[in-house]
Amino acid sequence: MKHVADWFTKLALTLGAPGLFIIGYLDSSFLSFPEINDLLLVAMVTRHKQLLVYYVLMATLGSVLGCLTLYYIAKKGGEAFLRKRFQAHHIDGGLKLLQKYGLLVVVVPALLPPPAPFKIFVLLAGVAAIPVWQFATAVFVARLVRYGGEGVLALRYGDQAAGFLQAHAKEAGLWLSGVFLLGGLGWIAWRRRAAPAR
Repeated sequence: MKHVADWFTKLALTLGAPGLFIIGYLDSSFLSFPEINDLLLVAMVTRHKQLLVYYVLMATLGSVLGCLTLYYIAKKGGEAFLRKRFQAHHIDGGLKLLQKYGLLVVVVPALLPPPAPFKIFVLLAGVAAIPVWQFATAVFVARLVRYGGEGVLALRYGDQAAGFLQAHAKEAGLWLSGVFLLGGLGWIAWRRRAAPAR
């Protein structure tokens, strides 16, 4: 797998932004390239700072399209498809979380760096038939925040950003996820409180 990852990394560096799109798609769908897109994004922004927005958007859109691919596969295959591939308690626990917290269950892991589990929540969103526009919007926002933050780091710190990212990605992801989680829980509580009034 390392040889495949190395080959795709070289290809992405050659292609530039379309390479970020391809890696983002593959990593969010059929393959797994932990942190490669994050580090490629930092390297590309460091070289071509004026293309920051373009790079961030291409990485984000590739990831969203990859997630949508998994979402539709799970939606078509249903719960039986998932139960053949994952342990029952993971599926049951994930579905309960989706029912209780909705899209926060997708947003929070989408912000976290590897090895945080993410694809199982994408698949569960498909099985739970969450409206596709809501799912796509949630993944888009989460990935945009993640890749945008990495791009800003690259603008500010240049080549040192990659080392910083590898050393502190987990902490940064946890802080970001915590902010989104608190905001989301506050919104859910407000909606539940407002519902009886309607």
